Amino acid sequence: MSMFPTRNRLFDELMGDLGGFYIKPLHGEPLPQSIKLDIEEAGDVYNVQAELPGVKKEDIHVDIDGAVVSIKAEIQQKNSTSEDSRNLRSERYYGSVSRRFELPTEIDLENAQASYEEGLLHLVLPKRKVVENSRKLNVK
Repeated sequence: MSMFPTRNRLFDELMGDLGGFYIKPLHGEPLPQSIKLDIEEAGDVYNVQAELPGVKKEDIHVDIDGAVVSIKAEIQQKNSTSEDSRNLRSERYYGSVSRRFELPTEIDLENAQASYEEGLLHLVLPKRKVVENSRKLNVK
């Protein structure tokens, strides 16, 4: 890995220092380019924390397929106007970010839980118990 910043990151830092309001949304911070995760295995459960600042709870989608977990978040920021005012300019920010990762074992979907508070998505993903599909057959 190079110790020198990439051209895009260097440009972003420079524009931020010069008053990057030209490229930032007007209504708060944009979504991060990737979702930062903390994944912890505690016995029969995986605890996952994902950073999703500024996202409404109803705009977060979590899909689980076996051992693969997908998290997607969307954000829409709009100007609000009142009835007695005239709208001369309207600017909106729309964005989405997603992250997909695979855990070592499959997840028990019936007991999985998700909660969202203060920009952090908490997932409690219990491991699915391994069911033995083989058995010994008696030969007649």
